[in-house]
Amino acid sequence: MKKQRKKAPGQAHRKGITLLELLRMFPDESTATRWFESVRWENVRYCGHCGSIATQKTKTGKPMPYWCRDCKSYFSVRTNTPMESSRIPLHKWGIAIYLLCTNPKGISSLKMHREIGISQKSAWHMVHRIREGLGIQEGDAHFREPVEVDEAYMGGKEGNKHSSKKLRMGRGMVGKTAVVGIKTRHSGEVYARTVKSTDRKTLHGIIRKHVRKGARVYTDEARAYKKLHGYRHQSVKHSVGQYVDGMAHTNGMESFWSMLKRGYHGTYHKMSPKHLDRYCNEFAGRHNIRQMDTLEQMEEVVRQMNGRTLPYNRLIGTQKCKCLVK
Repeated sequence: MKKQRKKAPGQAHRKGITLLELLRMFPDESTATRWFESVRWENVRYCGHCGSIATQKTKTGKPMPYWCRDCKSYFSVRTNTPMESSRIPLHKWGIAIYLLCTNPKGISSLKMHREIGISQKSAWHMVHRIREGLGIQEGDAHFREPVEVDEAYMGGKEGNKHSSKKLRMGRGMVGKTAVVGIKTRHSGEVYARTVKSTDRKTLHGIIRKHVRKGARVYTDEARAYKKLHGYRHQSVKHSVGQYVDGMAHTNGMESFWSMLKRGYHGTYHKMSPKHLDRYCNEFAGRHNIRQMDTLEQMEEVVRQMNGRTLPYNRLIGTQKCKCLVK
């Protein structure tokens, strides 16, 4: 009898980073600064304000270590990134990025504040800022065939809410926030965003915006997906227990919703509608880089932080967001 080979756990081909290796990567601030600079300015240092390469080191390093001869501004590796104006040391930023990349269900701000030794409020803001480097921006989500499209509903059950917070408008999806997701089968890339409605106009609009015409689109039997002209549309009937019909299924998106909901129930316990798009960005971004080695994941997050600032006033809603998906 042939001996069965033991299956390796998880993504066995990926190369991870142990905690000891992580501490050797970021032993102090100067080492962490060099790592962030090598990732962001891989080939040549450029100004964080205007993008010019006509830069030089300042003599004293104050107020910032670099000077742009074109726009006459000081800058650092933090400039024009979510780390801008942050007093948290860069070696703590590096460890925080590692923690968010390597926890498939996310990491709460309470856990983050204990792990790296900052206040819970600072950890909450920090985690949201790292999410800026994980998600796909609105203009970047263009999918080729074939794709799966599905929707999910996030939020607590009406029966579990305090009487003062119950809407008393029925059961089921009442009080929940709708999220629509698209997954391409070629690369496995996922894009997810909240919507105010799951009617035909909204769903068709999202598909036409992010999926190339003529592509093959797989959905469930929801009436809102019918008459999807310009696409090769196939659906499965979940209501009668049909989940696969040849190549037609939405199992890829269902798997993504499962991980998002595990993060909701097991890690965050609540995702407010106000910030739900940011959580969707986090889980979609982590899903899209899951095949990379851990170091490559961290580098990808740092690269995508470029140009994505997130001041606290914008995060809490007193300043209009310029870059996050609406």
